Amino acid sequence: MKTLPRIAISIGDPAGIGAEIALKALSDKTIASLAQWLLIADSAALNAAARISSIDLQALPCTLIDAGNLPVGHTLAFGQLRAEYGLAAIDYVRRATELCMAGNADAMVTAPLNKEAVTLSGRAFSGHTEYIAQITGATESRMLLVSEKLATVHVSTHIPLDQACKLDQHRIVRTIELGNEALRLMLMRQPRIAVCGLNPHAGEHGLFGSQDSSIIAPAVAEARALSIDCSGPYSPDTIFVRGLRGEFDLVVAMYHDQGHIPMKLLDFEATVNVSLGIPVIRTSVDHGTAFDIAGRDCADPANMKAAMRLAVRMAQGKQAREAGFVAEHRPEAVR
Repeated sequence: MKTLPRIAISIGDPAGIGAEIALKALSDKTIASLAQWLLIADSAALNAAARISSIDLQALPCTLIDAGNLPVGHTLAFGQLRAEYGLAAIDYVRRATELCMAGNADAMVTAPLNKEAVTLSGRAFSGHTEYIAQITGATESRMLLVSEKLATVHVSTHIPLDQACKLDQHRIVRTIELGNEALRLMLMRQPRIAVCGLNPHAGEHGLFGSQDSSIIAPAVAEARALSIDCSGPYSPDTIFVRGLRGEFDLVVAMYHDQGHIPMKLLDFEATVNVSLGIPVIRTSVDHGTAFDIAGRDCADPANMKAAMRLAVRMAQGKQAREAGFVAEHRPEAVR
């Protein structure tokens, strides 16, 4: 690419580890050189994180955008649940989203915020993806988890399990489409997609439930008719192993834990959360605010680095797609 992509970073809850891991990641020259980084935060949060991490803010290769939510000279309370910190965190997300929507950033990376801190202010909030969808006017969204070896997209996420089992064929097809589009940006080729069944052994020909044959199988057929390389439904207890061995790039999970448990067992530290169905590229760490260790200079930035690298990769993939570039088929999984 002729120019480096511009990537916005929101630091999450000021009382958490977000600012610390962002600064540590930007201190890594291999990460810093990948993009033009726009760091969105309050100066009080950045100064506190820089102080405990012994990092010189002025030496970091990024543009600092002071959101002005916290007063000058504010003494940060690491590890404390506060409404003002929750509101600051979602303001960072809003600003990053607006930069992307305006074309002033090519992608955004989010550090963790605390849902309880946001709701303490009286504001309803269910998560990053839903909030960004609201800002951008998107009517649907999905969660994609990406590791170096495999990716998983979820038909449903934060809903009760009994509701998640009420499958909808159109939603499954749309989930496959969104996953296919995202993996094409990462791989710059057609991904190989496996679709999980809902029931044990994918229903065992109707012995353990009918949803697999009556809803999921027709959804797979419909997606294949759209020229998507997908197959299934497969038994959920074996398909992730096949994916890990290189047979598939992406697994479509029917509900939250079906996808999250194997992905977090596979690579908890480096798995990145990606929002799909919204008109901006957004990646995120797949961990929380870690209030218990915030302010102690012991937060590991590895997951943040992975999220930043993936944002760059997806932004470059989007640039390549817009330029009409099509790569040759490559057998490797997500990198």
